[in-house]
Amino acid sequence: MKKYIKISTVLLVVLLASSCEDFLSPEPVSVSNAETFFESEADLELAAIAMYDAMQGINSTSTNDNHGAQVDFYVQEMLSDNTRSKNVGGEGESAQFESFNVTATNGIVDDYYRSNYQSIYRANVVLENLGVAGSAASRFEAEAKFVRAYAYFNLVRSFGDVPLVTSVIGIADTAIQFTRVDSDLIYDVIIDDLTTAVAGLDNTYKTRASKAAAQALLAKVYLTTGTNYGLAQTLCESVMGAGFVLEPNFKDVFYSELNNEIIFAIDYVGDSSADSQNFSAEWLNAVGRTAGVNYTTQEVRDALDALGGDRTLYSYRQDPLLLSQFQVAKFIPNGDDTLGIAATSSNPTLAGNDLIVLRYADVLLMHVEAIMAGQQSTTAQAALDSFEEVRLRAGLVGDADGTITKQELLDERRVELAFENQRFFDLVRFNVAQDVLSAFSDNNGYNFSVSDLLLPIPQREINLSQGALGQNPGY
Repeated sequence: MKKYIKISTVLLVVLLASSCEDFLSPEPVSVSNAETFFESEADLELAAIAMYDAMQGINSTSTNDNHGAQVDFYVQEMLSDNTRSKNVGGEGESAQFESFNVTATNGIVDDYYRSNYQSIYRANVVLENLGVAGSAASRFEAEAKFVRAYAYFNLVRSFGDVPLVTSVIGIADTAIQFTRVDSDLIYDVIIDDLTTAVAGLDNTYKTRASKAAAQALLAKVYLTTGTNYGLAQTLCESVMGAGFVLEPNFKDVFYSELNNEIIFAIDYVGDSSADSQNFSAEWLNAVGRTAGVNYTTQEVRDALDALGGDRTLYSYRQDPLLLSQFQVAKFIPNGDDTLGIAATSSNPTLAGNDLIVLRYADVLLMHVEAIMAGQQSTTAQAALDSFEEVRLRAGLVGDADGTITKQELLDERRVELAFENQRFFDLVRFNVAQDVLSAFSDNNGYNFSVSDLLLPIPQREINLSQGALGQNPGY
């Protein structure tokens, strides 16, 4: 399903009526509500589409809108050693990420937090109305639980303990809205949700939840918690047997959308005010709202130059307007004749580049990680085969000495998945974030401390809770 049908007006009243003051418990603003609207499977289908609309986010410049995945790169790339603002130290709130000076009043953090909870709310709406779906109920349940798990996985990795909301709640349910729940319990819900998703889905879609997407995400959850490497390996191998393949040309991964490598992507449609995105315009020079964010660091360019092989050409490029700076070459919205990339829209701020969440190369490298099982290296042939498959596509040889080290795997993930919102979480998962980001900070005059491994709970949420919602250390 390439383009979502927009939700009917009455369902928009039900699902989108939440104000920015209280997004966890939206109240209808007309007589239409969830109890009277949901009467058929078709109604629930509209609610399911609403979940993906929440993930997609609104293409706007309003700070009050939920921008969904369009702000992910700030908290997952610019908070790492991969990207920064074009003008170092500039660009307002975005500069807080690159310099590790994020504050609790940062509007981007607030957007990220409430956007993920909006996805959770819409998933809960679907789950509470499964009775109208008949024989399709298990499919809707599986989709909704995938979406909810994905949002909670973002939240728990970024904020640590967060409120756990597994039903549609009202304004009076402040204990649920503003009580932070232990991360282990959040992960229990994520694992349970994804287990249901794996059982209830097939591989029909790439822009909606699928069995392979749920398996790959669950494998990443197990790798993150370090609780079940064997099952993570089995899940990866299930995806590896599901018909996905690496695209022969690395460029086609990003510019031949929904190709054979894509497992799950958030769908955007160029020149559509309702379904486009503006994040890739923000990465350009004086095209979006900013003068350029998510520009590449010297450190990531060094890594790509040394280890990227054929991937480097389509990973970063020289800024055509400022030759001393270098931009991300994945997701370029207005094309690049030199690279043979076509524009995805006539207006780059209404871009149609899909945001890739899960792809086959990621699964192959997770397969290696699962076999390594938290150790410093592996010589297992299955791991060597998966590692070599990714490297051969890049025009590189496999591992020469028959051993893959943890550092080699981390380096390979960096150059393969650069600028795809993986780096920060990879550093944390590999338990090297403090050392890597401390060195990066020292080399660039930034202010990293261990407290920066979690984002602050938005101050607006703490204010709404009247202090009941506690803050993370260091903020």
